[in-house]
Amino acid sequence: MNASAWHMLLEGAWTTLWISAVSIAIGVIAGLVIALIRLARIPIVDQLLVLYISVARATPLVTLALFIFLSAPDLGLDLNRSVAGILALSLNTTAFNAEIWRSAFRNFSREQSEAAMATGMTPWITFRRIMLPQMVITSLPGLVNEMSFLIKGSPAIAVIGIVDLTRVTNRISAVTYEPLPPILVAGALYMAIIGCLVWLQRLAERRANRLAT
Repeated sequence: MNASAWHMLLEGAWTTLWISAVSIAIGVIAGLVIALIRLARIPIVDQLLVLYISVARATPLVTLALFIFLSAPDLGLDLNRSVAGILALSLNTTAFNAEIWRSAFRNFSREQSEAAMATGMTPWITFRRIMLPQMVITSLPGLVNEMSFLIKGSPAIAVIGIVDLTRVTNRISAVTYEPLPPILVAGALYMAIIGCLVWLQRLAERRANRLAT
């Protein structure tokens, strides 16, 4: 491969990285909010959220990205490709993250929160200082696993014209008629991105274990 091909691959990797990072951040926070709302067990709201989670988890990313991008003009929305891609990825990962957070909430020991409030802590302080730190550690493997799936599924947004790493790989292969080199480089870049996520997860877990002891 020449220098131009390498430059294209790095640009594609950057596009994949920043779109995935924004979608992950939105998905983690929105998933936490949805989990908290579901714990309140408001009948109609809870049923709507269950419906959203079921549909978002069952809908392929390619279909979701196409639906958002093509239907936006009919709704009076002017979405560029990047925003539509982020929205599709975020809606998908939020649904999975919401269930991960909800599972962590349900498995949390009520005795700890009751003991904290017995000492005079408000529910908000109890949640922020006692519950949330422990649930982050409990949920971390599941959240990182979902982040990895999101990154590996992100090539689906190429269907709406986003020039991500996979789309660049296809373009280079079509021009050079040598598909193997760009595919190997793209695979290595995907592995590097996901490897960094796993490394950060292990770093956070080790630090949490040291603080716990």
